[in-house]
Amino acid sequence: MWAWLTRLRERDRQPRMPIPAALWQQALAGCPFLETLTPAERTRLRELSALFLEDKEFHGAQGLAITDAMALNIAAQACLPVLHFGPGDRPLCWYDDFVGIVVHPDEVVAQREVMDEHGVVHRYEETLAGEAMHEGPVMLSWNDVTSTSSETGYNVVIHEFVHKLDLRDGVPDGCPPLPPGFMGQVGARAARAHWLATLQAAYDAFRDAVIKAERFGGKPTWLDPYGAEAIDEFFAVTSEAYFVSRERFGREFGTLLPLFDAYFRPER
Repeated sequence: MWAWLTRLRERDRQPRMPIPAALWQQALAGCPFLETLTPAERTRLRELSALFLEDKEFHGAQGLAITDAMALNIAAQACLPVLHFGPGDRPLCWYDDFVGIVVHPDEVVAQREVMDEHGVVHRYEETLAGEAMHEGPVMLSWNDVTSTSSETGYNVVIHEFVHKLDLRDGVPDGCPPLPPGFMGQVGARAARAHWLATLQAAYDAFRDAVIKAERFGGKPTWLDPYGAEAIDEFFAVTSEAYFVSRERFGREFGTLLPLFDAYFRPER
């Protein structure tokens, strides 16, 4: 009982050291989409980023030296999806299954191995800009971290940390654990069914658009075609766009806008 009470108090802790003003302004300049936040939201994001930096450990790979500015750049973007998930450091409980963040200078080639339904093992290489593992570290390519774009809706940090939200229940299915009464639904099962039905319809339409573009010379999709790989990737790719270019996201994915607003901004 006492341990539980201690953890509860810790969830409302304040940063031990605030982020210096000059460093924070540098982070904002590196992420122009953060300027769309209200002053109160930016203040809250600054506080949450400081708490995030207290909890996580950054490791540079291949000789990459992680500076305070680099770590803060990642922290601010990582905290954006959970910005409205409660007071104190309660939002960071969504990220408490890991500590390490590994940053590579550029993309990483990973060796993959899968077994098909016939028991045949297939080995292949996959080029990664980032990766989030269930109860494991987050990997990021610094080159991709700095390549965020409101024009293309691209943001690798948000992408990987949204995967972390999706993986909270251990299943990468595009549906994170939803709060009670989500969008007026009665019960967790109804909320989940509503989420998946809405996301699936948008995913199917996006996948059809990608197929038309790649196979039949149709109009290229605004978002990365990688989002058509699986519904969990679609959730991560559309979440990137939601945060870095919300206005266009609303035009392109009108059915998803109220869904994402209800999840990412429940206080509004």
